[in-house]
Amino acid sequence: MKRYLYFVTFVAALGGLLFGFETGVINGTIYYVAQYFNLSAGMKGFVVSTALIGCIVGALGIGVPGDRYGRRTMLKVMAVFFLLSMIGTGLAPNIWVFVIARFIGGIAVGGASVIVPMYISEVSPPDKRGRLVATNQFSIVLGILVAFLSNYIINSFGEGNWRWMFLAGAIPSGIFFFLLFFIVRSPRWLVKVGRLDEARSAIKRVNPGVNIEEMIKSIKESLEEESLGHTISLLRKPYFRLVIIGIGIGMFNQLSGINIINYYSSDIFRTAGFSAESSMYQSVLIGVTNLLFTIVGMSLIDKFGRKFLLYIGAIGMPVTLGLFSLAYITGHTNGYLLLVYLLCFIAFFAVSQGTVIWVMLSEMFPTMVRARGSALGSFSHWFFNFFNALLFPITVANFGVGYVFLFFFACTLLSIFFYKFALIETKGKSLEEIEKLVLRHKESIIIPIKGRENSASNI
Repeated sequence: MKRYLYFVTFVAALGGLLFGFETGVINGTIYYVAQYFNLSAGMKGFVVSTALIGCIVGALGIGVPGDRYGRRTMLKVMAVFFLLSMIGTGLAPNIWVFVIARFIGGIAVGGASVIVPMYISEVSPPDKRGRLVATNQFSIVLGILVAFLSNYIINSFGEGNWRWMFLAGAIPSGIFFFLLFFIVRSPRWLVKVGRLDEARSAIKRVNPGVNIEEMIKSIKESLEEESLGHTISLLRKPYFRLVIIGIGIGMFNQLSGINIINYYSSDIFRTAGFSAESSMYQSVLIGVTNLLFTIVGMSLIDKFGRKFLLYIGAIGMPVTLGLFSLAYITGHTNGYLLLVYLLCFIAFFAVSQGTVIWVMLSEMFPTMVRARGSALGSFSHWFFNFFNALLFPITVANFGVGYVFLFFFACTLLSIFFYKFALIETKGKSLEEIEKLVLRHKESIIIPIKGRENSASNI
């Protein structure tokens, strides 16, 4: 029966892979898309950031239909949206069809970023939940690598094959949609809507040997606690401070420049004088590094704690970003030093913020306000992601790549102080212990970071 649990997790995690693919595919295509549709720097940024508007809409809007129609049903809808986006961008006759298709893909990404980890956490046994939910983060990074590698391979058959780079994503989108018919509905959702017999059947399939009635009782108690949480205002102490810190977490994550590299690394290397093929190959190396060091971060997060990893990143990222920006500003862009700097940056990011941020956003809020608080933190992430992607081509055109990355250097340097004064380490503590810590520090800005072994959601 464990094989079925792993199969269910694998199918759901395909949503994370498509999240990563949709995010990464624009990297190798935007140069050709801009040429094909004759885009200005401002319009180029708009085309890239359109998907992020969709991400915001999808992340904020998925909750109500997810509760009404169920997690599995909404995963099917997201699969269709992924498919429509890949086909629409690949066959777009004009830039506005392309933009609409990107927006639809963004809705799918935003929705998947909420529903996929939610579904996995709700079907997983407590003792396996952390590891299983963490597969979604792995799948996202893998999806980015698949997009980079796919772009490189398709481009090797002839430059300008950008349409096929998008159309390639239709294959995993179709597979995802098909496999979703073979997984159970979320037991938690089934209990919530009163379909108890189906809930018992689902629990028995994914968690054989468990006391089914005890689990249903536990789910009911959790749902009652959530309903009480809706009467709590996040704008009052101590929750408002948590909201501000959650927004700060999403902000510093994006002001590191990570998604600028995911979206524009091929363009950045072209600006430095590398060929199209070399630029895409170097993006593949970035994807490989991201994947490998995400695995490293996942293996270290419970051993050394959240703050330790964040400090490692907050020290290493400014150094590598500073060296990268200095190379651009002084004109020393020949050779492969630029690639080395970016690979080191990606390694530091993946092992720190890349591993920790979604754990933090999903676990930093007390149980009764966790869903709404996490949504606001995710909104901050997408909001700053959107403005980065929108403004990057414009700022590069006016100031150059070096000065843009100098700004990211300054932001990552500031993040050290944010982590020091806003967070405390609570590795290994239970949810109840963490909640007491939060409520005890009503007059401080301190929030806890919980260990993954008690994880409820880990994108």
